[in-house]
Amino acid sequence: MKIQERTGAGNHRSAAPVQPAMGERLPAPPRERKPALAALAVLLILVGALGATMLVLRAGDRIEVIQVTDDIQAGQSVGNHVKSVMVADDSGVNYIKWTQVNALKKLKAKSTIYGGTLVIGEMFEARQSVPAGKASVGLALKEGQYPAGIKAGDTVAVYRVGDSGTTGSSSSTTGTSDTLLVDQANVTFVKTASDSTISSTNLPVTLTVDSADAAAVTQASAAGEVALVLIPGN
Repeated sequence: MKIQERTGAGNHRSAAPVQPAMGERLPAPPRERKPALAALAVLLILVGALGATMLVLRAGDRIEVIQVTDDIQAGQSVGNHVKSVMVADDSGVNYIKWTQVNALKKLKAKSTIYGGTLVIGEMFEARQSVPAGKASVGLALKEGQYPAGIKAGDTVAVYRVGDSGTTGSSSSTTGTSDTLLVDQANVTFVKTASDSTISSTNLPVTLTVDSADAAAVTQASAAGEVALVLIPGN
């Protein structure tokens, strides 16, 4: 009888909410999603990846161009004083490509081009321009008629050597040995061994002189009686 009473009493007991045990966390509310921020983050990642790709592509877009290895004087051809180098392609620069090197050798420098310079089209022209009042004279000199190491860009004095002299406008002296024909002439070209496969005992040299002196220098050269002397300042 007591068992039944206890049981009945238990059935009428009210159900109390179960409290969480100590140390347990309450379930967190779901976070609010922000799709705009997520899209912006993805966009920034894509832009960064695209920029890196463009840099890699630009670095790989290179062309083979011409660089001079020695000083090239005005009116002189590059000859074999060139080498190929790789540079980044730039449509704003008129580079001469290595495939055009043979055509470049037929052109003349407009002004002095220093060794190590990358060649661009504006540096050269088809013909050497001679200033007004000047003349370009070609000489074929034997050893002893020119100083060692003579090169384009040097300034020389021109003498007629031998038993007889001829008149030059720069000296006003005739009929004497070692006559000064030109006191200052500009060396515009000196042929080197690499410029031709034809061997010769003479050294081809081109001078720019006053027009009035050209005939005297040409006559002395034809007679084999011309000599060049480097003057101070070279």
